[in-house]
Amino acid sequence: MKTYKQYKSEKINTNPLVFDKYQDEYEEFKLHVIGEMIKEERTKANLSQEELAEKVHTKKTAISRIEKHCEDVKLSTLIKVSRALGKTLELSFK
Repeated sequence: MKTYKQYKSEKINTNPLVFDKYQDEYEEFKLHVIGEMIKEERTKANLSQEELAEKVHTKKTAISRIEKHCEDVKLSTLIKVSRALGKTLELSFK
């Protein structure tokens, strides 16, 4: 799994629109990146939104909202999603 920093760097360096969005709307961008990372890992795991939702004990619509960047994500939800995907969630302060 890519780290947030790797994913952000890749997207910013390959797409000028992403860079502009990053500069102008950082908070929204974070939601976008989180949603994209979850979608990418869910797809790699060959899981539908509904299957991931079942593993997380939530509804498909909740997964959809996260992936579509429509919802701020709680840390507890990120932990549940990462576990359901067989991944480890890492958080750091620098």
